[in-house]
Amino acid sequence: MSTKKESKEKRKGYLVLNEKDNVALAIRELPKGFEVEVTGKKVALRENIEFGHKFALTDIKKGEKVIKGGEVIGAATRDIMAGEHVHVHNIESLRAKERTWPRKG
Repeated sequence: MSTKKESKEKRKGYLVLNEKDNVALAIRELPKGFEVEVTGKKVALRENIEFGHKFALTDIKKGEKVIKGGEVIGAATRDIMAGEHVHVHNIESLRAKERTWPRKG
């Protein structure tokens, strides 16, 4: 059973998990040109976005942090335009770099 909020989110087609996020999550396939509106700002998708993938809500400069769910998930490896697909081709994870693994020897 879905709630009214879930139904509204499905119609909208995307989720912004936290107000700090600079990316959103597609919860269905979204076509190029699809327009999203977040905090009064409209962004048109620059390419098709597959279900479960992220897209930029703002321009993200190379080296800037990518934030999803209020947490840093990586850094842009190149400039990313608002509405562009955000994935491993244009971000790198910072989690592995920040992790301190037990060292052998």
